[in-house]
Amino acid sequence: MADVQPRPLEMSREQPKSRQMVKAATAVTAGGSLLVLSGLTLAGTVIALTVATPLLVIFSPVLVPAVITVALLVTGFLASGGFGIAAITVFSWIYRYVTGRHPPGADKLDSARLKLASKAQEMKDRAQQFGQQHTGGVGAHQTS
Repeated sequence: MADVQPRPLEMSREQPKSRQMVKAATAVTAGGSLLVLSGLTLAGTVIALTVATPLLVIFSPVLVPAVITVALLVTGFLASGGFGIAAITVFSWIYRYVTGRHPPGADKLDSARLKLASKAQEMKDRAQQFGQQHTGGVGAHQTS
């Protein structure tokens, strides 16, 4: 393989060293400042935990049941709201279906209703045939 030499056109696209140095300095400055900020956050967290631990231990007989109670209340309210929204959505869908506005999924409901109706009619016909076959035989035995 031969060494590929950059063409003069490609050399003009390369960035000068000063621009590369500015980019590197900017990256080092941004990274360093974020690293310092991360260290300060960690130190603050450790100090806050050190100060708060005795308070949490002292008040834990009150705080734990309070947190459990608040969590149950929030869960209950969220579930209640979700069920309420679901009920309103279902009622609005039913209202649109009954008034003939054809909500999404109405065609599937109609086809399922027609299938059920045809199966019910088929079962009714079979039951009548079964009843006629056995009723005729039972009536003949009773008359003789």
